[in-house]
Amino acid sequence: MTDVFSDLVGQDEAVAVLRRAAASAAALLRAPAPAAAVPAGAPTGAEGPDGYDDLDALADDLHGPGPAATPDPGAGMTHAWIFTGPPGSGRSVAARAFAAALECAQGTGCGHCPGCHTTLAGTHADVRLVVPDGLSIGVGEMRSLVLRAASAPSGGRWQVVIIEDADRLTEAAGNALLKAIEEPPPRTVFLLCAPSTHPDDISVTIRSRCRVVPLRQPSAAAVVEVLVRRDGVTPEVAGWAAAAAQGHVGRARRLARDPDARQRRDAVLAVPRRLTGVGAAFDAASALIEAAEAEAAASVAEVDESERAALQTALGAGGTGRGAAGAMRGAAGQLKDLEKRQKSRATRAQRDALDRALVDLAAFYRDALTMALRAPVAPVHTDTATTAGAGAQKWEAEGCLRRLEAVLQCRTAIEANVKPRIAVEAMMLALWRG
Repeated sequence: MTDVFSDLVGQDEAVAVLRRAAASAAALLRAPAPAAAVPAGAPTGAEGPDGYDDLDALADDLHGPGPAATPDPGAGMTHAWIFTGPPGSGRSVAARAFAAALECAQGTGCGHCPGCHTTLAGTHADVRLVVPDGLSIGVGEMRSLVLRAASAPSGGRWQVVIIEDADRLTEAAGNALLKAIEEPPPRTVFLLCAPSTHPDDISVTIRSRCRVVPLRQPSAAAVVEVLVRRDGVTPEVAGWAAAAAQGHVGRARRLARDPDARQRRDAVLAVPRRLTGVGAAFDAASALIEAAEAEAAASVAEVDESERAALQTALGAGGTGRGAAGAMRGAAGQLKDLEKRQKSRATRAQRDALDRALVDLAAFYRDALTMALRAPVAPVHTDTATTAGAGAQKWEAEGCLRRLEAVLQCRTAIEANVKPRIAVEAMMLALWRG
């Protein structure tokens, strides 16, 4: 029987922390009111004849039996959390699973009650998920979110705010969030996801008011297990995808199930063979950029169309009469705002697609470097190991390292808002020159 944490791959320590916190949160909700308000001996929750219920049993399992084991209800729970870890480690998966455990009717994250189901499906009324459409999360969006989060939970448990990519908060948005974390509503929990607690990713003041749950890169064996169990992938394909994705669960799933994703990866790994001159370097750069743009366009096209259709319907599109025509004429501003948001989302999708390609390319040169050094480690890309070995003999360790550094410098330049085409062209020339 699976629970809400079953898809959090290879994170046993983090799961133990979150289970303990969820049990403490449930105990906090069940904690008796002050003695003056509750008569002695009055029941305070769904208890059995002897005053002992399922949540007490859960607390015994987590902390050991006896009244002294959990002297302070809610001692393992706090109002603000940061989930950190490398890409693909499951930051957002952990945040959603923890939110489901908090909303669980059993207080355990059972995975079967309506609270668990609606939270994981993204439809729970008290769980708000913030996923940045563009390159950043603005102050207006954050102020609106904080205002809504201040309301009491409709289900009587917790109001949960999940912010994916919290490292994309602008300074003003971070300040708006900080104020809410400093003075939190009594039943509101903030769950932030960021690559690390470095000041470049999350502000020091926000970090100091949150509990950090570090996640690690899952092992290849753990990724293989979840692909076979959850997605029905054959063990052979799952093993290849887990190695190629370097522990990134979502990327491994795409490679295992999507032929287009495998084709795009093959095109990226063919780049080192194509760099035969200056012209070939610029052609390779154009191909890489165009592939990223095509992948991004395909990923956002359906969402963009549904958003536009929904807005037009809300504004009276298809209606008849003078009133409907006038409403559509006045809707130009709202349609323009939607197009601006969609353009920002497309830009981010292009950056993400290009970054995945650069990670694959960096792994190729990493394989060549380890072969040149005769390091006793397995290659990331087993299907291009022969090509990487030939490159290792031709370039030697120093040349492999320079090429790897060129790819990593390209990623850094794009993160610093250098135009992707310029950064990629410079990288391709550096790879050709060696």
